[in-house]
Amino acid sequence: MSGVTVSSAAGRWLIAGSVLGSGVAFLDSTVVNVALPAISRDLDTGLQGQQWVLDGYMLTLGALILAGGAAGDRYGRRRVFVLGLGLFAIATIACALAPTAGWLIAARIVQGVGAAAVVPGSLALIDAEIVPEERGRAIGLWAGMSGATTALGPFVGGWLVDTGSWRWVFFLSVPLALGAMWIAVRHIPESRDLADAGSLDIAGAAAITVGLAGIIYALIEGPAQGWDAPIIAAAAIGVLAIIAFMVIETRATAPLLPLDLFRSAQFTGANLTTLMVYAGLGGALFLLALQLQQSMGYSALEAGMATMPFTVIMLFGSPLAGRLAGLTGPRLPMTIGPLIAATGLALMARIVPGTGYYDAVLPAVVVFGLGMTITVAPLTAAALGAVDATRSGIASGVNNAVARIASLLAVAVLPVVAGLDTGPGQPLGSGFSTAMIIAAICCAAGGLIAFATIRSGAGPRPHVQPSVSHACQPPEPASEEY
Repeated sequence: MSGVTVSSAAGRWLIAGSVLGSGVAFLDSTVVNVALPAISRDLDTGLQGQQWVLDGYMLTLGALILAGGAAGDRYGRRRVFVLGLGLFAIATIACALAPTAGWLIAARIVQGVGAAAVVPGSLALIDAEIVPEERGRAIGLWAGMSGATTALGPFVGGWLVDTGSWRWVFFLSVPLALGAMWIAVRHIPESRDLADAGSLDIAGAAAITVGLAGIIYALIEGPAQGWDAPIIAAAAIGVLAIIAFMVIETRATAPLLPLDLFRSAQFTGANLTTLMVYAGLGGALFLLALQLQQSMGYSALEAGMATMPFTVIMLFGSPLAGRLAGLTGPRLPMTIGPLIAATGLALMARIVPGTGYYDAVLPAVVVFGLGMTITVAPLTAAALGAVDATRSGIASGVNNAVARIASLLAVAVLPVVAGLDTGPGQPLGSGFSTAMIIAAICCAAGGLIAFATIRSGAGPRPHVQPSVSHACQPPEPASEEY
Protein backbone atom coordinates (compact mmCIF):
# COMPACT_ATOMS: atom_id res chain seq x y z
CA MET A 1 0.00 0.00 0.00
CA SER A 2 1.35 3.36 -1.01
CA GLY A 3 -0.34 5.50 1.59
CA VAL A 4 -3.77 6.75 2.68
CA THR A 5 -6.40 8.76 0.83
CA VAL A 6 -7.65 12.16 1.93
CA SER A 7 -11.21 10.87 2.38
CA SER A 8 -10.26 7.87 4.53
CA ALA A 9 -10.51 7.98 8.33
CA ALA A 10 -6.71 7.77 8.60
CA GLY A 11 -6.33 10.57 6.08
CA ARG A 12 -8.79 12.82 7.89
CA TRP A 13 -7.03 12.28 11.22
CA LEU A 14 -3.67 12.94 9.56
CA ILE A 15 -4.78 16.23 8.03
CA ALA A 16 -6.59 17.28 11.21
CA GLY A 17 -3.51 16.68 13.37
CA SER A 18 -1.16 18.33 10.89
CA VAL A 19 -3.38 21.38 10.43
CA LEU A 20 -4.01 21.75 14.17
CA GLY A 21 -0.30 21.52 14.96
CA SER A 22 0.88 23.90 12.27
CA GLY A 23 -2.16 26.08 12.86
CA VAL A 24 -1.15 26.64 16.49
CA ALA A 25 2.32 27.77 15.40
CA PHE A 26 0.96 29.95 12.58
CA LEU A 27 -1.82 31.32 14.77
CA ASP A 28 0.65 32.39 17.41
CA SER A 29 2.67 34.28 14.82
CA THR A 30 -0.35 36.49 14.00
CA VAL A 31 -2.68 36.38 17.01
CA VAL A 32 -0.11 38.39 18.94
CA ASN A 33 -0.17 41.22 16.38
CA VAL A 34 -3.48 42.62 17.51
CA ALA A 35 -2.46 42.32 21.17
CA LEU A 36 0.73 44.36 20.73
CA PRO A 37 -0.75 47.75 21.71
CA ALA A 38 -2.16 46.22 24.92
CA ILE A 39 1.15 44.49 25.65
CA SER A 40 2.96 47.76 25.01
CA ARG A 41 0.79 49.63 27.52
CA ASP A 42 0.82 46.90 30.17
CA LEU A 43 4.56 46.17 30.01
CA ASP A 44 5.59 49.77 29.19
CA THR A 45 7.40 49.19 25.90
CA GLY A 46 7.31 51.03 22.57
CA LEU A 47 7.76 50.02 18.93
CA GLN A 48 11.16 48.52 19.67
CA GLY A 49 9.68 46.15 22.27
CA GLN A 50 6.77 45.31 19.97
CA GLN A 51 9.21 44.35 17.24
CA TRP A 52 11.05 42.03 19.62
CA VAL A 53 7.85 40.32 20.79
CA LEU A 54 7.28 39.25 17.18
CA ASP A 55 10.86 38.82 16.05
CA GLY A 56 11.96 36.87 19.14
CA TYR A 57 9.55 34.14 18.07
CA MET A 58 10.34 34.32 14.37
CA LEU A 59 14.09 34.40 15.01
CA THR A 60 14.35 30.90 16.47
CA LEU A 61 11.54 29.61 14.25
CA GLY A 62 13.28 30.81 11.10
CA ALA A 63 16.77 29.79 12.21
CA LEU A 64 15.93 26.31 13.51
CA ILE A 65 13.15 25.21 11.20
CA LEU A 66 15.75 23.57 8.95
CA ALA A 67 16.98 21.54 11.91
CA GLY A 68 13.37 20.65 12.73
CA GLY A 69 12.75 19.29 9.24
CA ALA A 70 16.03 17.36 9.20
CA ALA A 71 15.41 15.95 12.70
CA GLY A 72 11.99 14.73 11.63
CA ASP A 73 13.37 12.96 8.57
CA ARG A 74 16.14 11.39 10.65
CA TYR A 75 14.59 10.58 14.04
CA GLY A 76 10.91 10.27 13.19
CA ARG A 77 8.53 12.94 11.92
CA ARG A 78 5.77 12.17 14.43
CA ARG A 79 8.21 12.06 17.36
CA VAL A 80 9.76 15.44 16.58
CA PHE A 81 6.30 16.90 15.87
CA VAL A 82 4.98 15.82 19.29
CA LEU A 83 8.09 16.95 21.20
CA GLY A 84 7.93 20.34 19.50
CA LEU A 85 4.29 20.76 20.48
CA GLY A 86 5.13 19.95 24.10
CA LEU A 87 7.90 22.55 24.28
CA PHE A 88 5.65 25.07 22.53
CA ALA A 89 2.88 24.56 25.10
CA ILE A 90 5.26 25.05 28.06
CA ALA A 91 6.74 28.23 26.56
CA THR A 92 3.26 29.54 25.78
CA ILE A 93 2.28 29.27 29.45
CA ALA A 94 5.43 31.24 30.30
CA CYS A 95 4.38 33.93 27.81
CA ALA A 96 0.95 34.22 29.39
CA LEU A 97 2.48 34.67 32.86
CA ALA A 98 5.21 37.14 31.79
CA PRO A 99 5.62 40.00 34.33
CA THR A 100 8.00 42.03 32.13
CA ALA A 101 8.73 42.62 28.46
CA GLY A 102 12.09 40.85 28.81
CA TRP A 103 10.41 37.75 30.26
CA LEU A 104 7.88 37.75 27.42
CA ILE A 105 10.54 38.08 24.73
CA ALA A 106 12.60 35.24 26.26
CA ALA A 107 9.54 32.97 26.38
CA ARG A 108 8.73 33.87 22.76
CA ILE A 109 12.24 32.79 21.76
CA VAL A 110 11.63 29.38 23.36
CA GLN A 111 8.23 29.21 21.66
CA GLY A 112 9.99 29.59 18.33
CA VAL A 113 12.23 26.60 19.11
CA GLY A 114 9.15 24.42 19.62
CA ALA A 115 7.45 25.75 16.51
CA ALA A 116 10.57 25.00 14.47
CA ALA A 117 9.96 21.29 15.15
CA VAL A 118 6.21 21.50 14.49
CA VAL A 119 5.86 23.48 11.26
CA PRO A 120 7.98 21.40 8.84
CA GLY A 121 6.79 18.18 10.46
CA SER A 122 3.13 18.97 9.83
CA LEU A 123 3.52 19.15 6.06
CA ALA A 124 6.13 16.38 5.89
CA LEU A 125 3.68 14.00 7.61
CA ILE A 126 1.12 14.70 4.88
CA ASP A 127 3.69 14.36 2.11
CA ALA A 128 4.91 11.05 3.55
CA GLU A 129 1.53 9.37 4.14
CA ILE A 130 -0.99 10.60 1.52
CA VAL A 131 -1.11 8.69 -1.77
CA PRO A 132 0.76 10.53 -4.55
CA GLU A 133 -2.29 11.29 -6.68
CA GLU A 134 -4.02 13.09 -3.80
CA ARG A 135 -1.08 15.04 -2.36
CA GLY A 136 -1.99 18.17 -4.30
CA ARG A 137 -5.48 18.11 -2.81
CA ALA A 138 -4.13 17.40 0.67
CA ILE A 139 -1.60 20.23 0.42
CA GLY A 140 -4.39 22.54 -0.73
CA LEU A 141 -6.47 21.61 2.30
CA TRP A 142 -3.46 22.07 4.59
CA ALA A 143 -2.59 25.43 3.04
CA GLY A 144 -6.15 26.72 3.16
CA MET A 145 -6.94 25.60 6.69
CA SER A 146 -3.55 26.62 8.08
CA GLY A 147 -3.74 29.94 6.25
CA ALA A 148 -7.22 30.56 7.58
CA THR A 149 -6.01 29.73 11.09
CA THR A 150 -3.26 32.29 10.64
CA ALA A 151 -5.67 34.92 9.39
CA LEU A 152 -8.17 34.13 12.17
CA GLY A 153 -5.56 35.19 14.71
CA PRO A 154 -6.26 38.94 14.68
CA PHE A 155 -10.00 38.42 15.21
CA VAL A 156 -9.59 35.90 18.04
CA GLY A 157 -6.80 37.92 19.61
CA GLY A 158 -8.83 41.11 19.45
CA TRP A 159 -11.81 39.51 21.15
CA LEU A 160 -9.64 38.05 23.92
CA VAL A 161 -7.84 41.37 24.51
CA ASP A 162 -11.05 43.40 24.69
CA THR A 163 -13.02 40.93 26.82
CA GLY A 164 -10.22 39.73 29.05
CA SER A 165 -6.50 40.31 28.76
CA TRP A 166 -3.71 39.95 26.23
CA ARG A 167 -2.50 37.04 28.36
CA TRP A 168 -5.45 34.94 27.16
CA VAL A 169 -4.05 35.26 23.64
CA PHE A 170 -1.32 32.88 24.78
CA PHE A 171 -3.44 30.63 26.98
CA LEU A 172 -5.61 29.94 23.91
CA SER A 173 -2.82 27.97 22.23
CA VAL A 174 -2.25 25.50 25.06
CA PRO A 175 -5.32 23.26 24.62
CA LEU A 176 -4.91 23.37 20.84
CA ALA A 177 -1.32 22.15 21.12
CA LEU A 178 -2.35 19.39 23.51
CA GLY A 179 -5.12 18.34 21.11
CA ALA A 180 -2.66 18.09 18.22
CA MET A 181 -0.34 15.98 20.40
CA TRP A 182 -3.18 13.57 21.22
CA ILE A 183 -4.15 13.15 17.56
CA ALA A 184 -0.55 12.55 16.53
CA VAL A 185 0.09 9.92 19.21
CA ARG A 186 -3.19 8.07 18.63
CA HIS A 187 -3.80 8.36 14.90
CA ILE A 188 -0.67 9.26 12.91
CA PRO A 189 1.93 6.58 12.05
CA GLU A 190 5.62 7.22 12.48
CA SER A 191 7.71 7.84 9.37
CA ARG A 192 11.32 8.70 8.69
CA ASP A 193 13.99 8.61 6.01
CA LEU A 194 15.63 5.26 6.75
CA ALA A 195 18.57 6.08 4.50
CA ASP A 196 19.50 9.13 6.60
CA ALA A 197 21.44 7.92 9.63
CA GLY A 198 23.92 10.77 10.07
CA SER A 199 24.10 13.21 12.95
CA LEU A 200 22.41 16.59 12.94
CA ASP A 201 24.39 19.56 11.67
CA ILE A 202 24.69 21.31 15.04
CA ALA A 203 27.42 23.67 13.82
CA GLY A 204 25.23 24.82 10.95
CA ALA A 205 22.23 25.36 13.24
CA ALA A 206 24.35 27.42 15.66
CA ALA A 207 25.85 29.50 12.86
CA ILE A 208 22.53 30.43 11.25
CA THR A 209 21.00 31.25 14.65
CA VAL A 210 23.90 33.52 15.63
CA GLY A 211 23.89 35.09 12.18
CA LEU A 212 20.21 36.00 12.19
CA ALA A 213 20.30 37.10 15.83
CA GLY A 214 23.20 39.50 15.22
CA ILE A 215 21.63 41.05 12.14
CA ILE A 216 18.15 41.41 13.64
CA TYR A 217 19.55 42.84 16.89
CA ALA A 218 21.40 45.50 14.92
CA LEU A 219 18.38 46.34 12.75
CA ILE A 220 16.04 46.75 15.73
CA GLU A 221 18.36 48.29 18.31
CA GLY A 222 20.48 50.44 15.98
CA PRO A 223 17.81 53.05 15.16
CA ALA A 224 16.78 53.27 18.83
CA GLN A 225 20.21 53.31 20.51
CA GLY A 226 22.37 54.72 17.75
CA TRP A 227 24.86 52.89 15.58
CA ASP A 228 27.57 52.64 18.20
CA ALA A 229 30.35 50.06 18.44
CA PRO A 230 28.29 47.26 20.10
CA ILE A 231 25.56 47.54 17.45
CA ILE A 232 28.05 47.50 14.59
CA ALA A 233 29.85 44.57 16.20
CA ALA A 234 26.57 42.63 16.43
CA ALA A 235 25.88 43.27 12.75
CA ALA A 236 29.40 42.20 11.79
CA ILE A 237 29.17 39.02 13.85
CA GLY A 238 25.84 38.26 12.23
CA VAL A 239 27.19 38.65 8.70
CA LEU A 240 30.28 36.57 9.47
CA ALA A 241 28.13 33.84 11.02
CA ILE A 242 25.93 33.70 7.89
CA ILE A 243 29.07 33.34 5.75
CA ALA A 244 30.34 30.65 8.12
CA PHE A 245 27.00 28.85 7.79
CA MET A 246 27.38 28.66 4.01
CA VAL A 247 30.93 27.33 4.36
CA ILE A 248 29.85 24.75 6.94
CA GLU A 249 27.07 23.52 4.66
CA THR A 250 29.50 22.90 1.80
CA ARG A 251 31.74 20.76 4.02
CA ALA A 252 29.35 18.96 6.39
CA THR A 253 28.78 15.25 5.80
CA ALA A 254 25.08 15.68 6.66
CA PRO A 255 24.43 19.37 5.98
CA LEU A 256 21.46 21.12 7.51
CA LEU A 257 20.85 22.80 4.15
CA PRO A 258 21.98 20.61 1.23
CA LEU A 259 22.94 23.26 -1.29
CA ASP A 260 22.34 20.86 -4.17
CA LEU A 261 18.60 21.43 -3.62
CA PHE A 262 19.09 24.76 -5.34
CA ARG A 263 20.24 23.10 -8.54
CA SER A 264 16.55 22.91 -9.31
CA ALA A 265 15.49 26.20 -10.87
CA GLN A 266 11.94 25.59 -9.68
CA PHE A 267 12.98 25.03 -6.08
CA THR A 268 15.14 28.16 -6.13
CA GLY A 269 12.44 30.21 -7.83
CA ALA A 270 9.73 29.02 -5.45
CA ASN A 271 11.81 30.01 -2.43
CA LEU A 272 12.75 33.41 -3.84
CA THR A 273 9.06 34.01 -4.51
CA THR A 274 8.30 32.93 -0.94
CA LEU A 275 10.91 35.38 0.40
CA MET A 276 9.41 38.37 -1.38
CA VAL A 277 5.73 37.52 -0.87
CA TYR A 278 6.05 36.69 2.82
CA ALA A 279 8.09 39.83 3.44
CA GLY A 280 5.07 41.77 2.23
CA LEU A 281 2.69 39.63 4.27
CA GLY A 282 4.72 39.83 7.50
CA GLY A 283 5.22 43.56 7.29
CA ALA A 284 1.57 44.21 6.48
CA LEU A 285 0.11 42.10 9.30
CA PHE A 286 2.46 43.68 11.84
CA LEU A 287 1.95 47.31 10.90
CA LEU A 288 -1.74 47.15 9.93
CA ALA A 289 -2.73 45.99 13.43
CA LEU A 290 -0.77 48.90 14.96
CA GLN A 291 -2.12 51.43 12.44
CA LEU A 292 -5.75 50.51 13.04
CA GLN A 293 -5.44 50.74 16.83
CA GLN A 294 -2.75 53.33 17.52
CA SER A 295 -3.44 55.71 14.62
CA MET A 296 -7.15 55.23 13.84
CA GLY A 297 -8.64 54.43 17.24
CA TYR A 298 -9.95 50.92 16.55
CA SER A 299 -10.41 48.63 19.52
CA ALA A 300 -8.51 45.33 19.47
CA LEU A 301 -11.68 43.46 18.45
CA GLU A 302 -12.52 46.00 15.73
CA ALA A 303 -8.98 45.72 14.37
CA GLY A 304 -9.33 41.93 14.30
CA MET A 305 -12.74 42.04 12.60
CA ALA A 306 -11.38 44.44 10.00
CA THR A 307 -9.29 41.60 8.57
CA MET A 308 -12.07 38.96 8.65
CA PRO A 309 -12.61 39.10 4.85
CA PHE A 310 -9.01 37.92 4.46
CA THR A 311 -9.86 34.96 6.71
CA VAL A 312 -12.97 33.97 4.75
CA ILE A 313 -11.23 34.23 1.39
CA MET A 314 -8.27 32.13 2.54
CA LEU A 315 -10.52 29.51 4.15
CA PHE A 316 -12.74 28.85 1.15
CA GLY A 317 -10.43 29.82 -1.68
CA SER A 318 -7.14 28.01 -1.01
CA PRO A 319 -8.37 24.41 -1.62
CA LEU A 320 -9.87 25.54 -4.93
CA ALA A 321 -6.66 27.37 -5.80
CA GLY A 322 -4.70 24.17 -5.12
CA ARG A 323 -6.89 22.16 -7.48
CA LEU A 324 -6.75 24.80 -10.21
CA ALA A 325 -2.98 24.96 -9.92
CA GLY A 326 -2.92 21.21 -10.58
CA LEU A 327 -4.59 21.90 -13.94
CA THR A 328 -2.76 25.05 -15.01
CA GLY A 329 0.62 24.39 -13.40
CA PRO A 330 2.06 26.60 -10.66
CA ARG A 331 3.58 29.31 -12.85
CA LEU A 332 0.36 31.16 -13.70
CA PRO A 333 -1.10 31.43 -10.17
CA MET A 334 2.34 32.13 -8.69
CA THR A 335 2.70 35.05 -11.10
CA ILE A 336 -0.80 36.48 -10.90
CA GLY A 337 -1.33 35.91 -7.17
CA PRO A 338 1.58 38.03 -5.89
CA LEU A 339 0.71 40.84 -8.32
CA ILE A 340 -2.86 40.93 -6.99
CA ALA A 341 -1.56 40.78 -3.42
CA ALA A 342 0.80 43.67 -4.21
CA THR A 343 -2.18 45.71 -5.40
CA GLY A 344 -3.87 45.04 -2.06
CA LEU A 345 -0.78 46.18 -0.17
CA ALA A 346 -0.62 49.36 -2.25
CA LEU A 347 -4.26 50.02 -1.37
CA MET A 348 -3.34 49.67 2.31
CA ALA A 349 -1.28 52.84 1.95
CA ARG A 350 -4.66 54.64 1.90
CA ILE A 351 -5.55 53.37 5.38
CA VAL A 352 -4.86 56.57 7.31
CA PRO A 353 -6.75 58.65 9.89
CA GLY A 354 -9.83 60.22 8.29
CA THR A 355 -10.63 57.30 5.97
CA GLY A 356 -13.42 54.82 6.61
CA TYR A 357 -13.52 51.05 6.74
CA TYR A 358 -15.55 50.51 3.58
CA ASP A 359 -13.68 52.97 1.38
CA ALA A 360 -10.12 52.16 2.51
CA VAL A 361 -9.68 49.09 4.73
CA LEU A 362 -12.13 46.63 3.15
CA PRO A 363 -10.99 46.96 -0.50
CA ALA A 364 -7.34 46.55 0.50
CA VAL A 365 -7.98 43.52 2.69
CA VAL A 366 -10.15 41.80 0.06
CA VAL A 367 -7.69 42.31 -2.80
CA PHE A 368 -4.76 41.25 -0.63
CA GLY A 369 -6.66 38.14 0.48
CA LEU A 370 -7.47 37.16 -3.09
CA GLY A 371 -3.84 37.48 -4.10
CA MET A 372 -2.53 35.42 -1.19
CA THR A 373 -5.20 32.75 -1.75
CA ILE A 374 -4.14 32.31 -5.35
CA THR A 375 -0.48 32.14 -4.30
CA VAL A 376 -0.17 29.95 -1.19
CA ALA A 377 -1.21 26.44 -2.29
CA PRO A 378 0.66 26.34 -5.63
CA LEU A 379 3.71 27.94 -4.02
CA THR A 380 3.86 25.19 -1.40
CA ALA A 381 3.25 22.44 -3.95
CA ALA A 382 5.88 23.82 -6.35
CA ALA A 383 8.55 23.88 -3.65
CA LEU A 384 7.87 20.30 -2.51
CA GLY A 385 7.30 18.98 -6.02
CA ALA A 386 10.80 20.02 -7.07
CA VAL A 387 12.54 17.50 -4.79
CA ASP A 388 12.38 13.77 -4.12
CA ALA A 389 9.91 12.70 -1.43
CA THR A 390 12.70 11.30 0.74
CA ARG A 391 13.76 14.92 1.27
CA SER A 392 10.27 16.24 1.97
CA GLY A 393 11.18 17.21 5.53
CA ILE A 394 14.18 19.33 4.58
CA ALA A 395 12.38 20.81 1.55
CA SER A 396 9.46 21.79 3.77
CA GLY A 397 11.92 23.18 6.31
CA VAL A 398 13.70 25.32 3.72
CA ASN A 399 10.47 26.75 2.33
CA ASN A 400 9.06 27.50 5.77
CA ALA A 401 12.40 28.92 6.96
CA VAL A 402 12.41 31.31 4.02
CA ALA A 403 8.84 32.40 4.83
CA ARG A 404 9.60 33.01 8.52
CA ILE A 405 12.92 34.75 7.82
CA ALA A 406 11.11 36.99 5.32
CA SER A 407 8.64 38.05 8.02
CA LEU A 408 11.47 38.36 10.55
CA LEU A 409 13.35 40.76 8.30
CA ALA A 410 10.23 42.69 7.33
CA VAL A 411 9.31 43.40 10.96
CA ALA A 412 12.88 44.57 11.66
CA VAL A 413 13.53 46.50 8.44
CA LEU A 414 10.23 48.10 7.40
CA PRO A 415 9.90 50.43 10.41
CA VAL A 416 13.50 51.60 9.90
CA VAL A 417 13.20 52.24 6.16
CA ALA A 418 9.80 53.89 6.54
CA GLY A 419 10.96 56.13 9.40
CA LEU A 420 8.70 54.69 12.10
CA ASP A 421 9.76 55.25 15.72
CA THR A 422 6.91 55.60 18.20
CA GLY A 423 6.42 55.28 21.92
CA PRO A 424 3.82 53.09 23.66
CA GLY A 425 0.46 53.53 21.92
CA GLN A 426 1.60 56.41 19.69
CA PRO A 427 0.30 56.91 16.08
CA LEU A 428 2.55 55.62 13.30
CA GLY A 429 2.30 58.72 11.12
CA SER A 430 3.04 58.91 7.39
CA GLY A 431 5.64 56.16 7.65
CA PHE A 432 2.86 53.54 7.55
CA SER A 433 1.91 54.39 3.97
CA THR A 434 5.56 54.34 2.94
CA ALA A 435 5.97 50.90 4.51
CA MET A 436 2.94 49.53 2.63
CA ILE A 437 4.30 50.72 -0.71
CA ILE A 438 7.63 49.02 0.03
CA ALA A 439 5.78 45.82 0.98
CA ALA A 440 3.80 46.00 -2.27
CA ILE A 441 7.00 46.28 -4.31
CA CYS A 442 8.40 43.19 -2.56
CA CYS A 443 5.25 41.20 -3.28
CA ALA A 444 5.16 42.21 -6.96
CA ALA A 445 8.81 41.23 -7.30
CA GLY A 446 7.84 37.75 -6.08
CA GLY A 447 5.37 37.39 -8.94
CA LEU A 448 7.97 38.42 -11.50
CA ILE A 449 10.46 35.92 -10.06
CA ALA A 450 7.87 33.14 -10.34
CA PHE A 451 7.16 34.05 -13.97
CA ALA A 452 10.87 33.77 -14.78
CA THR A 453 11.69 30.58 -12.86
CA ILE A 454 8.65 28.30 -12.41
CA ARG A 455 7.66 25.64 -14.94
CA SER A 456 4.58 26.38 -17.03
CA GLY A 457 3.59 22.72 -17.30
CA ALA A 458 0.86 20.90 -15.45
CA GLY A 459 2.40 21.43 -12.04
CA PRO A 460 4.68 19.32 -9.88
CA ARG A 461 4.65 15.67 -10.84
CA PRO A 462 3.61 13.20 -8.12
CA HIS A 463 6.43 11.76 -6.12
CA VAL A 464 6.51 8.86 -3.69
CA GLN A 465 7.78 8.26 -0.21
CA PRO A 466 10.13 5.28 -0.54
CA SER A 467 11.20 5.08 3.10
CA VAL A 468 8.65 4.88 5.90
CA SER A 469 8.84 3.06 9.18
CA HIS A 470 5.30 1.73 9.35
CA ALA A 471 4.24 -1.53 7.70
CA CYS A 472 3.47 -0.29 4.21
CA GLN A 473 5.20 -1.51 1.10
CA PRO A 474 5.93 1.55 -1.04
CA PRO A 475 6.09 1.51 -4.82
CA GLU A 476 9.33 1.95 -6.69
CA PRO A 477 10.49 5.56 -6.58
CA ALA A 478 10.05 7.65 -9.68
CA SER A 479 13.15 7.44 -11.81
CA GLU A 480 12.72 10.69 -13.68
CA GLU A 481 14.47 13.81 -12.40
CA TYR A 482 12.48 16.98 -11.98
